[in-house]
Amino acid sequence: MSIMKRMSMIFRAKANKALDKAEDPRETLDYSYQRQLEMLQKVRRGVADVATSRKRVELQATQLQQQSEKLQGQAQQALGAGREDLAREALTRRAGLQTQIADLQTQHAQLQGEEEKLTLASQRLQAKVESFRTRKETIKATYTAAEAQTKINEAFSGISEEMGDVGMAIQRAEDKTATMQARAGAIDELIASGALEDSSGQPNDDITRELEQLSAGQNVDAEIAAMKAQLGSGEKPKAIEGESGDAASGQTQPKAQQEGQS
Repeated sequence: MSIMKRMSMIFRAKANKALDKAEDPRETLDYSYQRQLEMLQKVRRGVADVATSRKRVELQATQLQQQSEKLQGQAQQALGAGREDLAREALTRRAGLQTQIADLQTQHAQLQGEEEKLTLASQRLQAKVESFRTRKETIKATYTAAEAQTKINEAFSGISEEMGDVGMAIQRAEDKTATMQARAGAIDELIASGALEDSSGQPNDDITRELEQLSAGQNVDAEIAAMKAQLGSGEKPKAIEGESGDAASGQTQPKAQQEGQS
């Protein structure tokens, strides 16, 4: 196969694919229906033209028949007046008119037959056009419904171009959210391990918290030791003295009551 033939075949294949993709069956059906209507209109015009010609032939035949009858009367009048020559001439002309009338009648019969054929063809074509119109509307409605159903199914399945873009946007948003969450978790771990310092200036790692708890425990132990030392030397804290005085006064009252009773 030559290069030109291959290029021509490739071009036709691509053109056919492009046309098939761009073709809308509804538009094609409407165009076909319009062409059929134009054809039906031409047939109807043809019927009208044939009917007009037939009517014209009828008028011509009628006029010639009237002239023939007039010549017949004139021939009779000429014979009555003794003018045989005039009667012969009138009858000769009448014979010529009869020949024309016969030709017109033949033509009229042909035109009438043609008119009947065209009328029948017009009726059949009109019935075909009406049937095509009904079928066309049914196919268009079915195609429209199928197209809508396809778009709905594509939307549900996510394979349509619009839904594909939406799905990609959602996926990008989820990826960014996951990245931000991972970053936040990593920063929290770094701050907790001491690799990073809290921006507030307060330590927040586990070791620092343990050290603070240990210091707080040591302070409590130191305060308890100091209190014990004070108690051992006879010095009492004010809060303790108040509590002990109350306790002492509480014990003396029952002793005085016992002496009174004795």
